[in-house]
Amino acid sequence: GYKDVTFEIAGKGAYSAYRYETGVHRVQRVPATEKMGRVHTSTCSVAVLPIRKKPKYHINPTDIDMEFCKSGGKGGQNVNKVETAVRLIHKPTGMEVRCSGERSQMRNRERAMEMLQARLELVHDEEEAKKHASERKSQIGTADRSEKIRTYNFPQNRITDHRIKKSWYAIEKMMQGELEPIFSALASGEQGTDE
Repeated sequence: GYKDVTFEIAGKGAYSAYRYETGVHRVQRVPATEKMGRVHTSTCSVAVLPIRKKPKYHINPTDIDMEFCKSGGKGGQNVNKVETAVRLIHKPTGMEVRCSGERSQMRNRERAMEMLQARLELVHDEEEAKKHASERKSQIGTADRSEKIRTYNFPQNRITDHRIKKSWYAIEKMMQGELEPIFSALASGEQGTDE
C-alpha cells in the first residue's frame, strides 16, 4: 500500500472540479485475504491545492539604504582609494548585504542587489510554504472516520457523499474516473437521500 501520494492534474477548470475532493474518504470493502467475508473499513485523507505561480519578489527602491566604502585588501591602489564596496540595507526586514568582490562600484551594486533579491525571495518562499502547509493541514484534518466526506462501499456497489446526502450505484465506473455526476451534484449543492 501507499502511505502518501502527490500528483498534479492540469487542465482548464481542474481545480474547480477537484476542490470538492478535499477531506476524508472512507472505503468499505471485503479484501481478497478475508476468509470470513467481513467488511473492512479504511480511510484516506485528500488535500486539493491550486498550483501557485511563483511571483518575483519586488523590492521598492525607497526601502533600500545604500552605502559605499573602500574595499580594502588585495587589488592594488584602486580598492584602497576608490569607494567600490557597496552595502545595502533593506529597511522593512533589516536584511543587510555587502559586496566588494568587483572592481567597479556599479558592478558591486548590481551583485549586492542580486544577493538581496535572492535572500528576500528565499524568506518570502519560506513564509508562503508555511502558509500553504497550514492550509494543507487544515484540509486533511485528523483523518478520523467521523470527518468523512464520502464513503465507497464496494459490497453494495455504492458511493455516498455525506455533505449532500446523495448516493450513486456505479462504483466501478466512478473508480475508473467517471466522476462527473458527483462533481455536478456537489457544484449545484444538490440534496438527495442518505443511506
